[in-house]
Amino acid sequence: MSQQRPLTPKQRQFLDYLQLQLDQSGHTPSLRQAASDLHISHTAVASMLQTLQEKGWIKREGRYSRSVTLINGAAGSDHSLSRSIPIIGRVAAGMPLYAQQEWAGYVCVDRTIYRGDNLFALHVQGDSMEKVGILDGDLAICEPRQFAENGEIVVALIGNEEATIKRFFYRGDHIELVPENDKYKPMRYGLGTVLIQGLLVGIHRGPEQMAGL
Repeated sequence: MSQQRPLTPKQRQFLDYLQLQLDQSGHTPSLRQAASDLHISHTAVASMLQTLQEKGWIKREGRYSRSVTLINGAAGSDHSLSRSIPIIGRVAAGMPLYAQQEWAGYVCVDRTIYRGDNLFALHVQGDSMEKVGILDGDLAICEPRQFAENGEIVVALIGNEEATIKRFFYRGDHIELVPENDKYKPMRYGLGTVLIQGLLVGIHRGPEQMAGL
C-alpha cells in the first residue's frame, strides 16, 4: 500500500464522518445521504471522496461507485486520534431556545479525551453559564443521559419544547435549573416538566464543524 498523504482538517472531518456512518449502520453513506447530512452539494461530496481516494484513505471500485472502503492509516496517525461527533440543533445558555431536532453537521474532537459512546454536540447561545467557562458560540459536548445528580451541568428539555443548559438540582417538590451568571436567576419547574437529555462532558471552541465543507 502506498503511503497515505496528510489530510486537511476538513478532509479529516469528512473521513471521520464516513467512519461514524460505517460504525453506526455497517455501510458508508450514499452521495445523497452525505450531502443531506452535511448540508453540502453532491458535487462537493464527490470531490471530497475523490480527494480521499487520491490521498490513499479510501478505495472505490470506480469514480461513481457507492461502495467505499476505508483504508486504516498507520498507528499513531493524526486520524487515529480524532473522532467526529454529530451536532444536533442548538441549546440555550440564557433564555431557553426552542428545541430543534436537527442534524447540523459534525465537529472533530480528540478521541483520547472524548471516549464515551453516542456523544453529541449542541451549540451554546447566551452567557448564563460563563462563570464555568461555557461561552456564547461554544459547542457543548454531551453524553446521552436521562437522569442527573444535584450540581451536574445538564442539557434539559423543558415542557418537551425548550432546551437549555444549566446546573441541575432536585428540590423534592420541584426541579431547579441554576445558571452560572449573577445576571440570571434560578429557574423553578414542576416535577415532570423537565426531562434530562444529556450530561455535559466538555466544551469545544472553534469553527471545525462540517457545515460549509
